[in-house]
Amino acid sequence: MTDSTPHVDTPAAAPRPVLDPAVGDYLLAHCSPADELLRELAAETRQATGDAAGMQISHDEGAFLTMLVRMTGARRAVEVGVFTGYSSICIARGLPADGHLLACDVSTEWTSIAERYWERAGVAGRIELRIAPAIETLRALPAEPEIDFAFIDADKTGYPAYYEELVPRLRPGGLVVLDNVFLGGRVFDPACQDEAAVTMRRVNEIVAGDERVDSVMLPVRDGVTVARRR
Repeated sequence: MTDSTPHVDTPAAAPRPVLDPAVGDYLLAHCSPADELLRELAAETRQATGDAAGMQISHDEGAFLTMLVRMTGARRAVEVGVFTGYSSICIARGLPADGHLLACDVSTEWTSIAERYWERAGVAGRIELRIAPAIETLRALPAEPEIDFAFIDADKTGYPAYYEELVPRLRPGGLVVLDNVFLGGRVFDPACQDEAAVTMRRVNEIVAGDERVDSVMLPVRDGVTVARRR
C-alpha cells in the first residue's frame, strides 16, 4: 500500500482485454463454486465500492490461493492489500485452526467490510489486521525466515519494496504470490510508460531473475506470479 491511499490504480489508457470473457466464464463454471458467504461479499463489494470493486479477486483466483496455502502446509501468512477481505478469507481458510494471517492495509473503510465477513466466515481468530503503510509493517517483522505464504495485491508502485521485504523472510519452500502482473495488458505495450506499468515490468524482471526463488508466471485473470523460496 502507499503511505496514504488504498490500492487504487488508474490506467493511463484503457487496457486491452487479457482474458477472453468466454474463457473467464468457462473457468468459473468449472471451478468448485463459491459458497454463499463469498457470493454475498462480492455483491456487497460491488454495491459499496462502485468502480473500485474491480480490485477484488475473482472466485477462481481465490480458490487457487486456498489450494496453494493448503498444499504448502502454511501456518504463517502475510497479505499486502486487503480491500474488502475476499482474498483474506480464501487464504485463512487454507490455514490450520492455529494459523496466522497478518493482513496489511491502510483503509479502515474497506477493511470494516472485511472484518464483518471474517467473523461470519469463522476465520477472524486467524487474522490480524494491521492498519498502517504496509512497508512499515513488513520492515518491522522479525528478519528470520518464518513466513510460509505471502500474497501481494496492493499499490503497484510498492511491489518492488514489498517483494524485497518478504522474500528474505520466507522459509525454504515458502511462496510469495503477486497479483496483477499483466496490469490489464499494459505491461505488454512498450508505449505505455505510466509509473505503475513501468514498475510492474521491472518487478516481473526482478522475480524472473531472482536466484533466491523459482518462479512461474501464470495467465490467471490479470496475471499471477508464484515464486517459491529455494
